[in-house]
Amino acid sequence: MHPRRSAQEVLLCDLCETVPLQSHCELCNINLCVNCVGKHLSDSSKDHNIVPFIKHIKSTPNNPKCPKHANKHCEMFCEKCDVPVCSTCVTSGKHKGHDISDVLEKLSAKTESLQKDLEELESRIYPRYEEMASGVQTEKSELETNYGKLTTAADQQGEALHREVTAIVNQRKSDIQEMKNKHMAALDKNTDEITQRITELRKIIEDLKKILNTKDVSLTSTYKSRNGEFRQLPPEVRVTLPSLSPQKINTEKLREMFSSLSPLSINTEQGDTMKSAEAVSSPPVKPLLDEPRVTATIDTGYRPLYSVSCLSEDQVWTLGENKTMKLLNLQSKLLTSIQTKSGIPPRDIAVTRDGDLVYTDDSNNTVNLIKNKQIQTVITLQGWRPGYVCCTADNDLLVTMDSDDWKQSKVVRYSGSTEKQSIQFDDQGRPLYSSGGYYKHLSENKNLDICVADCNARAVVVVNQSGKLRFRYTGHPSNTKQSFNPRGITTDSQSHILTADINNNRIHILDQDGQFLRYIHCDKYYPCGLCVDIRDNLFVAEFDTAKVKKIQYL
Repeated sequence: MHPRRSAQEVLLCDLCETVPLQSHCELCNINLCVNCVGKHLSDSSKDHNIVPFIKHIKSTPNNPKCPKHANKHCEMFCEKCDVPVCSTCVTSGKHKGHDISDVLEKLSAKTESLQKDLEELESRIYPRYEEMASGVQTEKSELETNYGKLTTAADQQGEALHREVTAIVNQRKSDIQEMKNKHMAALDKNTDEITQRITELRKIIEDLKKILNTKDVSLTSTYKSRNGEFRQLPPEVRVTLPSLSPQKINTEKLREMFSSLSPLSINTEQGDTMKSAEAVSSPPVKPLLDEPRVTATIDTGYRPLYSVSCLSEDQVWTLGENKTMKLLNLQSKLLTSIQTKSGIPPRDIAVTRDGDLVYTDDSNNTVNLIKNKQIQTVITLQGWRPGYVCCTADNDLLVTMDSDDWKQSKVVRYSGSTEKQSIQFDDQGRPLYSSGGYYKHLSENKNLDICVADCNARAVVVVNQSGKLRFRYTGHPSNTKQSFNPRGITTDSQSHILTADINNNRIHILDQDGQFLRYIHCDKYYPCGLCVDIRDNLFVAEFDTAKVKKIQYL
């Protein structure tokens, strides 16, 4: 072990290496004991500035000691090797030719990075973990209550079945008693008939005995025999006793009569990835204009027009009632047109982050990507029909779809051709989206919420990134003419949600929590498809006029 080091890390004088240090020469960068200070100051060839060592360590960064050169401190930093180095290390062969920086500058940069990490951990990440832990505890505390409700419901169902069984048993007993009474009445009647005959027979027997004993000729000559009458015995009552034939209890049918219990589903979903502090920094606030204004009108030539998707500030893809998708500029000039593979009009279109066009085709249940005018089928569905599509911030695709029998609907997230997420039910197992509805436009908000304009349900359904329901917006109370009928939907840099109310010819603007902010009125041209460009200009596809209007509303 080096004589200046021990298990307790006692710091010794750099000169004598035997006595604990007490002072430091800031100009020579050497540690000194009280005995060596005078010796050091005797060297008049250099300037010296002796300070107490404790003052020195408070004002000087703690440069690490070099692990390879025991008497050296690392005053430099090798950028390639990402390690602190001393002057001897730099001149050695290992770090030769490497970029070397000042260790204090590196320390400053690292310290700033550490400070940012600490701030993010304390202010954002740790509170989220505490929030999640609190949520789990709340769910655990509610567990007894919720399962108690299930047990109570089972007891109530059992009591109802008991009442029905008791009623059936009582009815059977009543039927048995009625049969018994009828049986007894028949026997009583038969007894009365036999008893009457017995009485008559006793009288006849007594009279015959008297006649025989008196030997009276008159009585003997007048006697009329009734034996023939009594040889015909009274009718016998024969009753077949009823029997009770108990049926074998069908346990399965009995279970079917009882309320069903859905299976316990415990899913461990991938946790949300928190964005860094830089990524969630608020965008510049853009207040809503009191009077939105139309800045351009594009005539698409369709009849009618269904959808619009922005490629840039002055170029939009459009979709109408034919197999051709058109790219137009603000002057209505046709730049490009693409026909679907199937020759059938697509269901919806969207532009990816790379500027490629995506379209859904429910005639052959495919999602297709157009790159360099070449159509690639990226998704083929079985048992489901693709509906509307949007591209996310991560360049994933979100697709609404309906089952072939139109009884189920869901939103599915794809990365390329790979399914990453399926969103169909809420926490209670109820469908999030209406079944059988044709129109379900969707958009991802800046906070990563997924917003669906469910026309059939007459609601905007918003779930978070994990697919948990946040809220439903069913229109504003001022909707007095016709009911809320959302079609197109889009979001902007302010996390506003904009949805086209086609029945009432206006666009609803909501905040990210579903609070109504205001309308954009659209005359009487039935707004259908919506999209927003990178500068928050709104493009509205008008169903009837087949025009796209560019609107400034912020």
